[in-house]
Amino acid sequence: MNKGASFGRRDFFKGACLAGFMVATAKLPAVAEGERPKFEVGKRGAHSRLATSYAVVDIGLEKPFSVLHISDTHLADAYPDEHPDKVAAAVRRTKGFGERQEEALAESLEWARHNVDYVIHTGDLIDFQSRANFDLVRKYWGDALFGSMGNHEFYSYLKKGGTGRGEEYKNQSWEMLKAAYPVDPRFASRIVNGVNFIAIDDVFGSVQPDQVEKFKAEARKGLPMVLCMHVPFFTPHIELASYKFWRRTGKKFVGRPDAARPLKEGSDLWNQRNDPTTAGFIAYLKDEKLLKAILSGHEHITMEERFSPTAVQYLVGGNFLFAARELLFV
Repeated sequence: MNKGASFGRRDFFKGACLAGFMVATAKLPAVAEGERPKFEVGKRGAHSRLATSYAVVDIGLEKPFSVLHISDTHLADAYPDEHPDKVAAAVRRTKGFGERQEEALAESLEWARHNVDYVIHTGDLIDFQSRANFDLVRKYWGDALFGSMGNHEFYSYLKKGGTGRGEEYKNQSWEMLKAAYPVDPRFASRIVNGVNFIAIDDVFGSVQPDQVEKFKAEARKGLPMVLCMHVPFFTPHIELASYKFWRRTGKKFVGRPDAARPLKEGSDLWNQRNDPTTAGFIAYLKDEKLLKAILSGHEHITMEERFSPTAVQYLVGGNFLFAARELLFV
């Protein structure tokens, strides 16, 4: 890329239509096209409600490209013939998230089709497991989805099923998620224009040894890397922003230091404190010079903070709130 060249935004995106393996917006199902809000403001037209933030990730690429990062859509639907607990949850959770989740997703994907090259979703695309929610995943993403799972991808919301924790609980869902999502829910990678995007499952605050080994194998390819995951790594100012949003001591983080209050044995933070694999992975990442960015969600806030000398962690707000972040990789 000739950084001294002068060109406008439209020229940038025309020049950035790349052939790659991530979620190229051209592969998104046509159903997302044509969705419109019920009101328009000024010249934004169809995208009046979409709250888009922007960031530039400077890697030194010859060919720039753009990514729309969204997270936490919380689609909450169930068919009438599904389990009564799921039908009740669909009514309750849809209302709780503002009743516009599907519209927010459709509007985000339509924006992406016209303004960026790729889309990444970092978890909680659905609010709970149901046939209706899985059908919505297929409707809006087809076989084009790339990103990470969220904790809600594992929830059944059955009164006798609960919302458990840990690897044993997640093992009940892997095959179901593999069938519903066109991406490996534990670990996946896509190389786009010489940048390696790696999605990893960390929804209960930890990573597993095989995931760490797979990540290090990707690092040996020698390409700049972007880590995509649902639960963010702890950084002090991101936690402060989360506290302001939630009015409590944040949500869950990976690698949060010892809390002042005692930690319940078996809790996510207790497990992290006693988990050398996760602690070692964080220490490794902080020294990994090929790591250029971390994309995450879960906190429902838009925020960024430096994680390591080479990488900034970017959180994006809840997509159910019509939040999205456009990242320009240059």
